[in-house]
Amino acid sequence: MATRKRLSPEESRLAALEAARGLLIEAGPQAVTLKAVAARIGRTHANLLHHFGSAAGLQKALAGHLAGTVCDTIIDAVRATRAGLGSPREVVDLAFDAFDKEGAGALASWMILTGNEDALTPIVETIHDLVDTIAPEEAAHGADPLQVHEETLALVLMAMGDALIGSALSRSLGLPETAARDRAERMLVNSIAALHQPE
Repeated sequence: MATRKRLSPEESRLAALEAARGLLIEAGPQAVTLKAVAARIGRTHANLLHHFGSAAGLQKALAGHLAGTVCDTIIDAVRATRAGLGSPREVVDLAFDAFDKEGAGALASWMILTGNEDALTPIVETIHDLVDTIAPEEAAHGADPLQVHEETLALVLMAMGDALIGSALSRSLGLPETAARDRAERMLVNSIAALHQPE
């Protein structure tokens, strides 16, 4: 008889979050239930209740997990761009993919529609932490910290909106499907160019 590997509480929690992320990407936010996640990782419903308290708790933890993973990747991309090893488009694509392909946009809208708006707190706080990390680094290279905050806000709102209605709206306006990404890229390119202009 095969025995199930005993996971530490942190390993069990991470396995549940990765399973929830998989369900989110494959079937949408409504599929992220305690029962579905438990079935996917071979645990019990009670086990997940112990870790997350409720389905809303699981969704809030998932939002934090997604935001943390994405923001870490974006920080690396911003630093690579600054070092000449990456491009503004890579930063844009990472942000837009997080809300679209990784499901953060669908999850955020689902949480708002179901009245679980406080579950958005981890996303907002993680993005704030991202900006607090990047702004001083950018200021050291001549950027205005307020401008970094404004551009981050614009990029996140563009990515969120694009994930929710971007394709349909672009088609309706006769624009390419990448129109919002292209506009966000131009915003970052112009910002970088302005930094390198002589006074």
